[in-house]
Amino acid sequence: MKVIQEKLPASQIGLQIEIPSEVSKKAYERVVKEFTRSVNVPGFRKGKVPRQILIQQIGSSRLKAATVEELVENSIKEAVKQENIEALGNIQLRSSFEELVSQFDPAQPLTFSASVDVQPDVVLKQHSGLQIQAEEIKPDPKQVEVALQQYREQMATLVPVEGRAAQMTDVTVVDFKGVLRSDDPEQEPEPIPGGEAQGFQLELTEGQFIPGFIDGIVGMNSGDTKEVEATFPEAYPQPDVAGRDAIFTITLKELKEKEFPELDDEFAQDASDGEFQTLAELQASLEAKFNREAEDKTKSNKEQAVLDELLNYVEVDIPETLIEREVTFMVNQTAMQLQNQGIDVRRLFTENMVDRLREQSRPDAIQRIKLNLAMGEVAKQESIQVQPDELSAKVAELLKELEDQKYDQQIDPERMQAVVSEDLLKEKTVDWLIEHSTFELVPEGTLTEEEDDFEALAEDFEALAGEELAEEDIEVTEISQEISVEDSAVNDLVEAAEPTSKEQQSTQSTADSSVGVEAIADADVDEPVESEAAEKAHKTTKKPKAATED
Repeated sequence: MKVIQEKLPASQIGLQIEIPSEVSKKAYERVVKEFTRSVNVPGFRKGKVPRQILIQQIGSSRLKAATVEELVENSIKEAVKQENIEALGNIQLRSSFEELVSQFDPAQPLTFSASVDVQPDVVLKQHSGLQIQAEEIKPDPKQVEVALQQYREQMATLVPVEGRAAQMTDVTVVDFKGVLRSDDPEQEPEPIPGGEAQGFQLELTEGQFIPGFIDGIVGMNSGDTKEVEATFPEAYPQPDVAGRDAIFTITLKELKEKEFPELDDEFAQDASDGEFQTLAELQASLEAKFNREAEDKTKSNKEQAVLDELLNYVEVDIPETLIEREVTFMVNQTAMQLQNQGIDVRRLFTENMVDRLREQSRPDAIQRIKLNLAMGEVAKQESIQVQPDELSAKVAELLKELEDQKYDQQIDPERMQAVVSEDLLKEKTVDWLIEHSTFELVPEGTLTEEEDDFEALAEDFEALAGEELAEEDIEVTEISQEISVEDSAVNDLVEAAEPTSKEQQSTQSTADSSVGVEAIADADVDEPVESEAAEKAHKTTKKPKAATED
């Protein structure tokens, strides 16, 4: 088989393939025999139909089309193998199939053109000596003070209040029942679904409830019952109450205030489960932790900055196969993230939705591919490699972490090694780029911070999902939440707040205490976490006494 290669745009190889006449003839005869065995012709048994009658019955064009299709498919595969082409995919017939069929003669050679995607050639105009700006993160001197106050919040006790009215920061226990106000004075007030609770513990802090509710409790005394006007925000997750005025009948059953421990050595011992004996030791540990965090964030900024700069020096013609693969990966990752948030992506992922999401993710996919190819070229030119002992150590570390997490899914060792090796190579390449670049560190907030690709894609998806649901007249809450209306309504009324004192823990649920595989700091103390998401992303060696949310 004769093959002539031609370099095409978008990292494609053109193939002009000539199939010998004897191969064409054999293929045609094989197709005729297959039709003879399978086609039903009145008056003849299968396999006994005369050739000319068969051709008259099904038509010569159909026989030629089947033959050409088989010849093209098989010969492209053979040509790729014969020419040692590392094809990525996207095999396309460049010749007109209809013309090939109309001109096909089993006694003559068949010549046609095709193309395949191949790995692109990467040109790096520069990758060493880059001049880069990056934001320097400096620790906030107030962080230690804030952290200590969070510990005090965790360790606070609640004491009954007598002789005064409720004020902000107090902790209350209330009964309440809410109705929606109607513009029609003759119409009965409409009960709020789930807008009723008894013995509900609530801290009087701003933003804990819908606007007007907390302010209405301030000034009440224990035993008082009062009607409080409140307004649901326009962006409230339940459309049927969003933006509407409501009236809540509230009874204040209990009123308590927080009593905080003194900042002394005993406090430090309790906060650290005995790890630190003095307040000074605890403060020093927290200060060291925040300094390391600032250094890590600065390093992360330098990493991102050097990669962004590298993109300015790479020239590459990306094949469509790689783009489609990356787009598919990004869409799948976004779907997984949204599914973890409780959204029924199977219902939302309509064909139209997927097409629009793929279109939106394409520019980011191209940038990600360019960056990966550029980093691969740097590693190639600078002979950056992952040593076997490095790979073995990292794999063993990850397996140990999975074992500690009681991970019970089957793991493909070869796949795991490949992924870990790729990550280590990228890590070493980034370190090399940082070492061989010059940085100007600028204050935090100086440079524009770009949004994470997956976060941006997830937001785009949610926006598209909102449009899709609006067209179908489906409420987002009916799809993404699998909890009862009553429970969800109460939870929506008040923001999820973790316990702020030991006594509160008995009546208010604590946040998810599950942890990830990354360690936070080396302070060996139960540092307060900023949020439930942050808590899940880290791991501590001590059992936390309590948790707080900003």
